[in-house]
This record gives sequence, C-alpha cells and structure tokens, in this order.
Amino acid sequence: MTRRAVRRPSLPLGLVLPATALLALALGYPLLRQVVLSLQEFGLAQQFGQAPEWVGLGNYRDLVTDSALWVVVLRTIAFCFVNAGLTFGIGLGVALLMARMSRTVRILAQCGLLLAWAMPVVAAMTVWQFLFDTEYGVVNWLLTRAGGDFEGHGWLLDPWSFFFVATIIVVWMSVPFVAFTLYAALTQVPEDVVEAAAIDGAGPWQRFVHVVLPAIRPVLLVVVLLQIIWDLRVFTQIYTLQKAGGVSDDTNLLGTYIYTLGIKGGDFGTAAAAAMFMLVLTVVLTAPYVRLMLKQEED
Repeated sequence: MTRRAVRRPSLPLGLVLPATALLALALGYPLLRQVVLSLQEFGLAQQFGQAPEWVGLGNYRDLVTDSALWVVVLRTIAFCFVNAGLTFGIGLGVALLMARMSRTVRILAQCGLLLAWAMPVVAAMTVWQFLFDTEYGVVNWLLTRAGGDFEGHGWLLDPWSFFFVATIIVVWMSVPFVAFTLYAALTQVPEDVVEAAAIDGAGPWQRFVHVVLPAIRPVLLVVVLLQIIWDLRVFTQIYTLQKAGGVSDDTNLLGTYIYTLGIKGGDFGTAAAAAMFMLVLTVVLTAPYVRLMLKQEED
C-alpha cells in the first residue's frame, strides 16, 4: 500500500513532464531570443552576416523617449477596450437570443455565425474592402440612395472613419466566438434555480443579474480576458486597411507599429523592444482579470 501510494503521484507527473518540456521549449526559446534581440542593434547589416552590436537598454530608451510610441499605445488601448466591450455586449445579446430561439432557427443562426467565424481573415478583408470602396463600394451606394452625400466618400482617409470601419470588421469577426461560448455557458444554468427565483417574485432583469450572471461568471471572465488579449494584438485587419488607403502614421496600432519598425524600417532591435513592451502592456491590462479568475477559483 505504501509503495503504491508513493508511486501514484509519479505517473501523472511523468505524463505531464514531456508536454511541459515541449511547451517550455516552444514558448521559452522565442521569448528568450526576443529579449536578446531587444538588447542588440540588429538591422539590415546584421541580416547579411555582420555581428550584432550589444546596446543594452539603448533600444528601450530610444523607444520610451519617442512620443509617437505613447500616441500609438493610447490609441491601441482605446481601440482594444472599445472593441472588447462591443464584442462582449453584442456576443452576450446574441447568446441570450439563441437561448430563446426555436431549434431550427437556432441552428440556422449558429451556422451563419460559424461561417463568419471560420472565414479566413484575408478573404473576409477582401469583401470588406469592396463594401467600403470609394468608387464602387456598396456602402457608399446604399447611403447615397438613402439621401446621404456619400458618393466617392473615402472611409479610410480619415482616422476616425478608418477606425469605425476597423471596429465593424473586428467586432464582426469576434462576436461568433463570444456568442458560442456564452450560449454554452447559459445552457448550464440550472433551470430550477431560475424558476425558483421567478416564483419568489424576481423579474426577468433581476433573474438575469442575480441568478444567470453569477452562474456564468467564470466563463464571462475568461471571455473578457481572451477578447482583451486578441483586440490588443490586432494586426491583419489594420494592416490590410492601411494598404487599401489608410494613412499609416495616423492609424498605427502597436502591431502595425512594430511591423513598421522591423520589416519596413529594418530596425529589428527596436522592434523587438517594442514587442517586449507590448507583452508587458498585455500583462498589465489582463492582470486584474487573472486576479479575479484566481479569486473565483478560491471561492
């Protein structure tokens, strides 16, 4: 009995260790390489064989003293929270609607959401570019027919309308995940508890706030956490819209800013430092939600 009790914990540990080692190697080496690169001067010359020069925290110093970085950071944070909030609100609303739909209608709605979610980003961006095209866009045509002065309107030229279009696209692509996840959580809420609250006189809003939301709170926290991380790292949508006519300097987020420093500017050391800055920013913004999740687990 004693030998079995001693041996049992070693089996799960032995099964987990190989996967943990592979995960640490897959994630740890790129992160370590990124840290080392951020401490070096690594440009086009280094790509052709010249040894990189060690500059220590010089890249970070140049980065934080650049006023353009802080404008991009504030823009990124604002874009992240606006999109995460809209995605969460719309996704929760869609999930509540699906919970009240008939089976046939719900399946049709889920198929539509699944197709929107599964569509490749580049393919989806091609369609959205056509919809908001200055000359041949369907959006301009519909708004002009409705009486507005939108003939030849350039949606991507002004930063505000650029981010309006970007928000529509990002939210459209993100809502299906939130809706599916929250709908799955809603199906696990005990019906007898909701019925008991209704018998006690609780209205629909009271049942939703005091019964449903607490029951799905762990899922809500995970969804919000993931959505903030994803919206903070948006790149493809912004980059594609910039290529379609947006002004890069006025519409850069952290992802495209890092791309501009590294790929376009050839300053890979500073780009790596900016990537590390983005990692720290992600940790800072998501820390409160992680803390709430841990507290929820303890409770």
